[in-house]
Amino acid sequence: MTDAAHLLADVGSMMGSLFSLWLSTRPATRTMTFGWHRSETLGALASVVSLWMVTGILLYLAFIRLLHSDYHIEGGAMLLTASIAVCANLLYVPVGAGTIMAFVLHQAGPPHSHGSRGAEYAPLEEGPGEPIPLGNTSVRAAFVHVLGDLLQSLGVLAASVLIYFKGTLSPQPQYKAADPISTFLFSICALGSTAPTLRDVLRVLMEGTPRSLGFEPVRDALLSVPGVRATHELHLWSLTLTYHVASAHLAIDSTADPEAVLADATSQLHSRFGFSSCTLQVEQYQPEMAQCLRCREPPQA
Repeated sequence: MTDAAHLLADVGSMMGSLFSLWLSTRPATRTMTFGWHRSETLGALASVVSLWMVTGILLYLAFIRLLHSDYHIEGGAMLLTASIAVCANLLYVPVGAGTIMAFVLHQAGPPHSHGSRGAEYAPLEEGPGEPIPLGNTSVRAAFVHVLGDLLQSLGVLAASVLIYFKGTLSPQPQYKAADPISTFLFSICALGSTAPTLRDVLRVLMEGTPRSLGFEPVRDALLSVPGVRATHELHLWSLTLTYHVASAHLAIDSTADPEAVLADATSQLHSRFGFSSCTLQVEQYQPEMAQCLRCREPPQA
């Protein structure tokens, strides 16, 4: 039953990843001005939560079995079921990968271009008919889900071998405890394998600074643009693990050319840091900005 539930959860997880991947390619609208990029992050969260729910149920059942030893295990049936589950999980990884890759290649198309500078920005864009990053959050979460289930199936297989040869062929009832014990050990491994994905998903949903970037390097790059005296209201966040967004106010000298500053700063954010979208506001530098509370940098977390 537990292995069947795992396989069902795997199929649901992969289907959810495909759906969120398709949904993320939908174009922006007046209601969804950023498009549907965040759907892949929500798909990843759903995949991780489903794994945690199944694992939580298994841990509860294992705990009950350790407390009450009045249960019987058919060693032969358990060994057969566990072997089938392991084989199914081993086959599921390449089959699922092939399905995802076929979908990604089907969605990919020619990059977006605007004249001579189009090649600089095209790889950073996402949308209908444009390349989808292979680091898709929901796809990664789905494969982590499958690998977590594979770990648990291997644990069940190891326990079933022990129970079959020690508890069935040469009856020793104490060996049946290997079933709940293996569930505990491999469930912890499965939960641990999803922790990095869950951390990244929550960081995206909380609109934190992308882990691959940093506040100080971006700020210093903007301040290095000729004519920029100060920067404030600098915000860095992500819609997905690969789609980063930035916005900032640039205070410039009275002698600086606003258009040149804007072009230089925008180029820095796109080409050097890989931001997919950035919004910059250029304004005249005023000495009182140094005392303005709203112009101060945020503190370290």
